[in-house]
Amino acid sequence: MWGLGRFVLIVAALALAGVAAWQYATRWHPSVERYPVQGVDVDASDGAIEWNTVAAAGADFAYVAATRGSNQRDPAFEANWRGVDAAGMRRGAVHVYSFCQPAREQANAFNTFVPSDAEALPVAIDISYDPACATRPERAALLDDLRLLASTIEAHMGKPVLLRVARAVESDYEVSAALPRNLWATGNFLAPSYAARPWRLWRANDMRRVDGIDGPANWDVAAP
Repeated sequence: MWGLGRFVLIVAALALAGVAAWQYATRWHPSVERYPVQGVDVDASDGAIEWNTVAAAGADFAYVAATRGSNQRDPAFEANWRGVDAAGMRRGAVHVYSFCQPAREQANAFNTFVPSDAEALPVAIDISYDPACATRPERAALLDDLRLLASTIEAHMGKPVLLRVARAVESDYEVSAALPRNLWATGNFLAPSYAARPWRLWRANDMRRVDGIDGPANWDVAAP
């Protein structure tokens, strides 16, 4: 019986340690002393957001999903765009690139939906694989597509775009070595180094609990 009781105590201790580790992970963010500018990136899946509460929780900026490919608009974009501004935070829009749709059509879809705003942060183009799109072009073709997409959006917004390149895409295509734009890298807890150049923005925790957002959220920091 003592052996069984000891086993139960060990299991309980491990369970408590796991809960504590999870709670720590979901509240973790990089040091404000090292990275003083921090914020979030969101889309419609995050639900209705209390932006004043998010700002009070330490977010200085928010990137808001706007469009995906050439025919999808994020249904929460306009509410989030207004809410971020009303809360006194910097705001930027995100376009999610599709490997399956023409770059010019994607750029036109974004430019039609997102107003030009001189005060906005640079537009971010998310370049990541989508399980629903199996197309994998040659490197030269992809880079030409991304150049066209970036330049067309830049002509509308009046400033260079930011490239959020997923680790898998960077490994396959070395996008960061070819396109001279600021980079947004991703990787939980440890600063990423997979790009050819230093990042300007880092998604540091994609499971952070942030007051004002129902559920786990993406937490980002700017390079100091």
